[in-house]
Amino acid sequence: MADAALRLTALAEELLGEKLPVRIRAWDGSESGPPGAPVLVIRNRRALRRLLWKPGELGLARAWVAGELDIEGDLYEALDLMASLIWEREADAKERVHPVRDPRVRAFAKGLLRLAGPLPPPPPPPEEVRRRPGTLHTKRRDKEAISHHYDVGNDFYELVLGPSMVYSCAYWEDDGSLEDAQRDKLDLVCRKLALKEGDRLLDVGCGWGSMAIHAARDYGARVTGVTLSVEQAAFARKRIAQEGLTDRIEIRVQDYRDVRDGPYDAISSIGMAEHVGSVRFREYADDLYALLKPGGRLLNHQIARRPEKDESAYHVDEFIDAYVFPDGELAPVGRTVATLEEAGFETRDVESIREHYALTLRRWVANLEKQWDRAVRTTSAGRARVWRLYMAASALSFEHNKIGVNQILVVRPAEGGTSRMPLRARDWTASATG
Repeated sequence: MADAALRLTALAEELLGEKLPVRIRAWDGSESGPPGAPVLVIRNRRALRRLLWKPGELGLARAWVAGELDIEGDLYEALDLMASLIWEREADAKERVHPVRDPRVRAFAKGLLRLAGPLPPPPPPPEEVRRRPGTLHTKRRDKEAISHHYDVGNDFYELVLGPSMVYSCAYWEDDGSLEDAQRDKLDLVCRKLALKEGDRLLDVGCGWGSMAIHAARDYGARVTGVTLSVEQAAFARKRIAQEGLTDRIEIRVQDYRDVRDGPYDAISSIGMAEHVGSVRFREYADDLYALLKPGGRLLNHQIARRPEKDESAYHVDEFIDAYVFPDGELAPVGRTVATLEEAGFETRDVESIREHYALTLRRWVANLEKQWDRAVRTTSAGRARVWRLYMAASALSFEHNKIGVNQILVVRPAEGGTSRMPLRARDWTASATG
């Protein structure tokens, strides 16, 4: 008798103490749950073994990446429904009682074992990062982490990001195109930095060269871009040559900690500081401060998380850490601003563009889904599944204010403490006051 879905539903509802809002379809063809709801498809009982051996988010992620777990219907709706039942409940449970001592958890595990069978779990999918033990955020380890995330093929990123090749939050006005919104974001950064003809700009974490090209082509800046990704650098250099800007832009495969040819008039750091880590962030701030001339501006564009009641309890999301951004860390915006000021910067503006990132991510997901077969051929089915889940879940996190993104404009004060900034806030290109 095919009844795996019914048995799984009963186990889950006993554990959660409420009805499941999603429908389940099991490997034996059975279904259970509310009609018309998104369907959680369990293609193989291996998914249950993964969850038994690695309870929580990482077990579910491995099953998803391996294709043993899927969703039919609205992905965003399904993730929203499951987030409140699984991830948020899991966080609350950690504050109350250890899961092993919870009788409902133990009963659920026993029932799952009867359905899954006693065999050990399969090995993790090949897309999961393999890390050497050691100290976080050494130059070698950071280079390996960046390579895991970015060196997966420029063709794949072109499918997801579109022609702009900008992998950070766009800046939207009404319902324009992704390309227009990314151009507007790059232009906003250039205006906040008050770039002008001949200025030296350091673009930290330069990606595929879009910021460097915009600053050089439209503002006449002389740009040095640094990245740890060999593939990004090669792609950026090719684009720069096609634009005829090789005399204005230099792209280096270099750690920002090794840049020693300052001073620069301005520095842009867009979507890079998330990789730095809390143990290195003051060093990051000190290094960029030293590379700026007095009166120079830094635009730090960075994802932020909500503060924790106990900051020592913060831990990186298991799925993101294992499959997307190894060793990446988020900090509350207040902590970021404080650290920049401790390094000597003066904060001049903080602009939250949280809702803009949700819109950006939804466009990237749409691009991926529209060209799914090609994306799979370009990289792997597992990698494409990682990105679809990561971007959709992140869009919801931005929409629900679980995380945010901010552009923090700081200045290295000149002699006597002058900022050389305009009197009126956000009149970025007005004449300086001193």
